Amino acid sequence: MATVLLVEDDHVVRGAMLRSLADRGHAVHAVGTALDALRRVAAETPDLVVLDLGLPDLDGSDALRMLRGITDVPIIIATARDDEQTVVRLLRAGADDYMVKPFTGAHLDARIATVLRRVGRASRTAQPAVHEVGELRVDVGERSATLAEQTLALTRKEFDLLAYLAARPGRVVSRRELLEEVWRQPSVGEDQTIDVHLYWLRRKLGESAAKPRYLRTVRGVGFRLVAPD
Repeated sequence: MATVLLVEDDHVVRGAMLRSLADRGHAVHAVGTALDALRRVAAETPDLVVLDLGLPDLDGSDALRMLRGITDVPIIIATARDDEQTVVRLLRAGADDYMVKPFTGAHLDARIATVLRRVGRASRTAQPAVHEVGELRVDVGERSATLAEQTLALTRKEFDLLAYLAARPGRVVSRRELLEEVWRQPSVGEDQTIDVHLYWLRRKLGESAAKPRYLRTVRGVGFRLVAPD
């Protein structure tokens, strides 16, 4: 049994999918808007999200990118759109699977089981990493970070950003790579989100862009994490 968040605005389709999944033993919560989905995921982490693209408040592709900004839970896209370009774009944006309507409850249940099995194998084989750069220690498995043995109070995305850089000490990481790998967003334009998170991360590391210690900006290229001189 899995806890599934169903994001579908059509109440008839939503009701049918909800009953079908519940009959197969899943605990199902259903919402009809992208905003409600974001709130639900932030408050209660489900095992999996089934996301429709045609939502009334936000296109599902935008909702996918926003969900990927706050969670790594598996997401299955369920939609009537079936063109290959859309499928490829959404899979690259972070979707774990894609289903074209109409489909049966048995088909959806089988896809859910397959995705969860795949995620389960990955989590069992992956070894939680601990990265140390100078006096900075980042424990990915525990999702904790310390500096000189003092715990850093980081937000979810601040930790994700720090962990990504700490896994690549000394290497210059481009803005494009951070958008795609940490924020799971396409690298389009200048996203000020990175600058804001770097600003707060620097403050928590006791430094600034003018006087960096760990976080160094390579102008026109990207950022890197290094041990202080």
